[in-house]
Amino acid sequence: MAEAPLQRRMITGSVMLATLMQAVDTTIANVALPSMQGSLSATQDQISWVLTSYIVATAIMTPPTGFLAERFGRKKLFLAAVIGFTVSSVLCGLAQNLEQMVLFRVLQGAFGAPLIPLSQAVLLDSYPPEQHGSAMALWGVGVMVGPVLGPTLGGWLSEYYDWRWVFLINLPFGVLAWLGISACVAETPRKQRRFDLFGFTLLTLAIGALQMMLDRGELAGWFESTEIVLEAALAAAFGYMFLVHMLTHPQPFLSPAIFRDRNLVTCLVLIFAVGVIMLATMALLPPFLQNLIGYPAVTTGLLLAPRGMGTMIGMLLVGRLIGRVSPRLLLLLGLSLVAGMLWEMSHFTDEVSRFALVWTGLVQGIGLGLLFVPLSTVAFSTLAPALRTEATSMYSLMRNIGGSIGISIVTAQLARGTQAHRAVLAEHVNPLNPRLDEALLPLAGQLSESAQLALLDTELNRQAALLAYLGDFELVMVITLATMPLLLLLRQPKPKAVAISRQTEPEELEAASPPALPQPRS
Repeated sequence: MAEAPLQRRMITGSVMLATLMQAVDTTIANVALPSMQGSLSATQDQISWVLTSYIVATAIMTPPTGFLAERFGRKKLFLAAVIGFTVSSVLCGLAQNLEQMVLFRVLQGAFGAPLIPLSQAVLLDSYPPEQHGSAMALWGVGVMVGPVLGPTLGGWLSEYYDWRWVFLINLPFGVLAWLGISACVAETPRKQRRFDLFGFTLLTLAIGALQMMLDRGELAGWFESTEIVLEAALAAAFGYMFLVHMLTHPQPFLSPAIFRDRNLVTCLVLIFAVGVIMLATMALLPPFLQNLIGYPAVTTGLLLAPRGMGTMIGMLLVGRLIGRVSPRLLLLLGLSLVAGMLWEMSHFTDEVSRFALVWTGLVQGIGLGLLFVPLSTVAFSTLAPALRTEATSMYSLMRNIGGSIGISIVTAQLARGTQAHRAVLAEHVNPLNPRLDEALLPLAGQLSESAQLALLDTELNRQAALLAYLGDFELVMVITLATMPLLLLLRQPKPKAVAISRQTEPEELEAASPPALPQPRS
């Protein structure tokens, strides 16, 4: 049942705070890692566990959100998640060694996992069907803008204050979110449902092994490492066992009914692709600007900020168009804008202007904003409300896994591309190359021969890395273009069907499904 307008605004504000907290924390710690490494006396390999622990815990605890909401009530779970996330964030800011930091990051990821799917389900239930597009636009501002603004905020806090404020800043927002949710959000009925421990264990092991493989692959040397091969085998084996168990068990951990909705399944694939596109690009840009172009952390954050502004503009714009324009057209426009800007980025040079960085980021952000709202609206438009919380948890899980896979792909390609391009460039470094003599001639009287060779080697590495970055941008563009045919699978629900689905109770799911075709008489 939709809430009154005033209560709806208060619910939206409270839910947005919780969503923004969790979304920002997915990337805010990335730029603070060098400061943490020195403060916690950790090596490069050890400090990566600060990110790995959070990602794995979030991925594992996202699927149980639907069951926990049914068992304990959605409001109680929401409040517990906000409290746990806020307290664990404070503990992260107070950590004195690496062991404490990793433990508190695990808790932060576990408590933060339900926040996004719960906030999405609460907003969908609080708004009438005709306003779901506007609701998803507001919700998407937190989900999509958060990861983009995370590096900007993290770099600013680390530069002018201390890396601990990256986590301590969550305290006031967590308190406000708890007060708003406690006062405004209505509780849902509790349902006694048997917990499928075996199914949950299989899914946990599959997701955990997959996330460990993706996060540690580049450090361990991918499939040249026994660790990565073992993790890949475990992920495949446990994933297959979970699918078989889900399809054969009478009361599985994850209901197969959510995969019978064509719109939802198509949108799960699309949001997976959006996760790849968005987070892969965000993983490439900070090192490109800092290591290759030479911008400091604060300037890098400011140059990335227009991307978040563009996403916000795109979402607010599409929130007004979603009821008037076909979602397919909006998604096609969004993918086209993203692909066009990635094409522009694949032609960057090491002397790219700040204006080019700002306008490509702004337009790409608008494209991402045009993608997220129609996807979030269409995905649940034909799904019965009884399955909504479980479906939103799968929606968030697919976006997270897509982001992890995207980051792993572009990171691996960056390292291999750099080596390949350096080998090709090195072939032209020989005494018979007249252009090389022209480049080194001005340095002949200033530097020794060994210094000239060292400078040449540095420039070779720099140009090879630039070509590898451009190749990665082109790869993400190809992934974006390959996603477009999936739009043909989406269907626009009829308003009457949406209204019926909102009134459908769990016991009426079978009655609400399309009638079976009549069987021929014998």
